[in-house]
Order: sequence, then C-alpha cells, then structure tokens
Amino acid sequence: MSLHHAPLTRAFEETTLRIAIADISPLREVRPDVRKSVKYGQIAASIREVGIIEPPVVVRDPLDSGRFRLLDGHLRLDILISQGVAEVVCLIATEDEAFTYNRRVSRIAIIQEHKMIMKAVKQGVSEERLARALNVNIASIRKKLNLLDGICPEAAELLRDKHVALNAFVQLRKLKPMRQIIAAEMMVAMNRYSLGYVKSIVAATPPDQLVQGKRQTDLGLSPEQLDVMTKEAARLDLEFRSVEQSYGADHLDLVLASAYVTSLLENAKVVGHLARHHADLLNEFQKIAELQKAA
Repeated sequence: MSLHHAPLTRAFEETTLRIAIADISPLREVRPDVRKSVKYGQIAASIREVGIIEPPVVVRDPLDSGRFRLLDGHLRLDILISQGVAEVVCLIATEDEAFTYNRRVSRIAIIQEHKMIMKAVKQGVSEERLARALNVNIASIRKKLNLLDGICPEAAELLRDKHVALNAFVQLRKLKPMRQIIAAEMMVAMNRYSLGYVKSIVAATPPDQLVQGKRQTDLGLSPEQLDVMTKEAARLDLEFRSVEQSYGADHLDLVLASAYVTSLLENAKVVGHLARHHADLLNEFQKIAELQKAA
C-alpha cells in the first residue's frame, strides 16, 4: 500500500525583497522603555557597524497589494527608522503566522543572536568588530559563536526563541542527545531557562544519560539527595509525557469554548440577562473573552 502525502507548503517566498519601510505596518509599537534598554542599544550599534544581518519577516497585506505587515523584527525596523533608513531587505512569509512569533518579547533570544553572529562571521566581519558592535568583549563573542557545539538540533530547535542563560548551554552539553531534548522540553513546559534550573536537571540525570567523562553538576548535595532528585525527575518526566499527550485535545477544547463564550457576549440580550441575574458569571466570561482577543 502506498502512502500519499500532501506537498509541503513553503514558509517563505523563494527570494527576499527590498521594501520601503513606509510600506511596512508593525503589529505593535516599541515602548520608550525598550528603546532605553541595553539590548536595544546593542542592536542599534550592530546595525550601524555591520548592517542588518537577519532580515525582518513580513507578510503581504491581503487588503492592499502594495503593503506588508511586520511579523518579526520590530526592534530592527524601529532602529532603521530612527537612523533615517528608507528601505530594508525582508523575508516574505507565505502565510500570516503572526501567532508563532512572540509579540511580547522585546529582546533577541540567545540562539537567534548566535545565528546572527555566525552569519556575520561568514560574511567576513571580524570578532573584534562584532564585539564593538554589540558592546561586549571578544570572549563573549566566542562563547556565542560556539553556543550550539555539542547541542543536538532537536533541543536547539525547542529553545531557538527562548531566553536561555548563556552558561545553561554548558550544562546541557553534559547530557546525551535524548536527555538534552527532554531537558529542553521540561524548560519550555515550566517556562524556566535559568542556569540554576538547568543545573538541577543535570544533577538529577542518571549517569547513563550523561556524556561519558562528564561529572554531574555539583550543587552541594549528598549522594542520597541526588538519588531523591533523580527519582523525582523521573516522576516529573512521566507526568510531563502524560500532560503532553492530552495537551492537543485540551487546548482545542479551550479554544473552542473561549470562542463560544466570546460569541455569546456579542449578543446584547445574553449580556443583559447575565448582568441582571449572574453578574459574577458575566465578569468571568468577560475575562475569558479578553484573553481570547489577546491571544
């Protein structure tokens, strides 16, 4: 029996496009406090020194063929505007997948920064020039260049847009690939990317899942405490797998229920009835509707 698979849809058009910045509509404004941040200053210095390395991502506006909506690169675009630049080369997404970009993040994730630096080096930019552009020392540039050495691609993909502590990758290298993936999944599930959290995962890792010759992280724990941590980590892994299996269906149910509640609140008679007889319930429904709109 032969299996036929639907052809994969391209995520981006085949070529980049130079676009007038005036024709690009951002999805959000850059706040004044973000413009004063260290990271914003680093990006601005990098653009002045070596130009745009990672093109912004836009999608064609379905209502106006001459305009584009910005999906990713709000800080870069804001900096280009402040520098008086009129045009920018962009990647053109084939679909408006804006929800896949974290619109609330105002700084570059460490893996994205690594890729930016790698691309700059391949284009002939020296480490010294990059260090000046990013206002860091050369040792930091080299650490970021080698960020993913010893990290399996699957774990790197899970963490690609997360703000993971730089030295956390040193700890992840102590794990074998499958354990790296599990560790990355746990970090995403718990939304914790600190060095201390990754150290605790490494410390609770059974010896057979560690890279040969790598010792477990010293957290000042006794062998008995490490044994308890290992067993607890195994239990959490099982719970995580259980939740992961039901997440898709639960999330779909939540989305459908939220959409239904939102549609109910568009009916004036329903809102009036709830206001008169179930004010507390109406308040909760309105909170759900606000979350649905913000999602």
